Amino acid sequence: MIVLEYIFWVLVVLLVYPYLIYPALLKLMIKLGLRAGEPQSDSSNLPRVTFMISAYNEEAVIDEKLRNTMALDYPADKFEVIVVSDACDDRTDDIVREWSAKDARIKLVRQNERRGKSAGLNHGVAAATGDVIVFSDANAMYKNDAIRELVKYFGDAKVGYVMGAALYNQSEGDTEATESEGLYWKFELLLKKLESEFYSVVGGDGAIYAIRKGLFFPLRDDDINDFVNPLQIVSKGYRGIFNEKAICYEDAAEEFGKEFKRKRRIANRSWRAVKRTIGSYGIFRDAPFLWELVSHKVIRWFSMPMIILLFLITLALVIPSQNVFYTVALAAQIYMFAATFIGAKLDAQQQSIPKLIYLPYYFYLVYYAAMLGIWDERKESSMQFGIMYEMLKQLKAQQKPQMAQQTIRRRNRKSGKSLAKLMRPQWFVLPNAVVL
Repeated sequence: MIVLEYIFWVLVVLLVYPYLIYPALLKLMIKLGLRAGEPQSDSSNLPRVTFMISAYNEEAVIDEKLRNTMALDYPADKFEVIVVSDACDDRTDDIVREWSAKDARIKLVRQNERRGKSAGLNHGVAAATGDVIVFSDANAMYKNDAIRELVKYFGDAKVGYVMGAALYNQSEGDTEATESEGLYWKFELLLKKLESEFYSVVGGDGAIYAIRKGLFFPLRDDDINDFVNPLQIVSKGYRGIFNEKAICYEDAAEEFGKEFKRKRRIANRSWRAVKRTIGSYGIFRDAPFLWELVSHKVIRWFSMPMIILLFLITLALVIPSQNVFYTVALAAQIYMFAATFIGAKLDAQQQSIPKLIYLPYYFYLVYYAAMLGIWDERKESSMQFGIMYEMLKQLKAQQKPQMAQQTIRRRNRKSGKSLAKLMRPQWFVLPNAVVL
């Protein structure tokens, strides 16, 4: 029973840690002065900027996006725009070409085969002439001074990337999914501000973040660029800054189903990125960032298995003892599961979801998506291992005859006889016979 109680409290602490304990610890560290120095800003010496817009079939918004971009407050002779087309098959490319004909600073970089955002960015950065690359989405509309706010911290040699604040458009007709994502994102922005003040913000935001061009490393097709690239930059000894004054606006997901798929894909690719890059960090040099990474991201990705285990542990504690505290804890967990189930039903029927239902539904949806994303990555790794194993078996089978010949040669050399000598006719004297 004592062991079960211990596990119960460990799980409770881990589940509330990213939302209550971690932010409180960041605030405490900052207050005690255990933090990186304030980044230096320089608004006078502006770098040349390449503003990069990722686009796939964005004919509905690309004209407005380019209108917004070209009106930004930044010196014209230090500003170029590259629209990366991921093999768009609507009018997106034509609209960009029309703008390019009027303003030579606007360029179109097109992938003729659809390979995804990250592959397109590899081509886009290769064509860029700016010292700083600002990454943006086609539906993200910037405030007039956003570029100046993003680049001013690059006056500090230790700053490798700067992330702005992507705010969600608000309207009276917002769906429950939009409201849930909005509440979640407000907390995320608070957390990013604290992380930035303490050491380095974890990750970027594809809608609004900037990097030094020399710190862009080629991405794999399935990489999440605004997570992988910041991980790579921090591993090189730089830090990431969050500037809440660099603002853009975009729409949040309108449907829980779309948000679920997106979160599942993000967790899958992010976990893969962490496993791939973790070996490039110094355990002492990068300890503050590794703590932030685990606290902000990793623990959340594994929350759903912990929630399921906590329910089973609580049930095991309640049944024999009927302890009031654990009974209440079990009732609260049952409510969360029930709210999630009801929310899923109402969402499937496209009905309105009450607040007491959609908040638990949203968070459990995110946790479940992360769990499936991690599982997807595990399956992919297993498949890759199986393919590699089969390839090694085939290679070994092909090498067996060669290895056998090499073994014969080694043995022959040891006995002082070469294979060629053994193949020549020789006389052997045997009892009562002479054999050729």
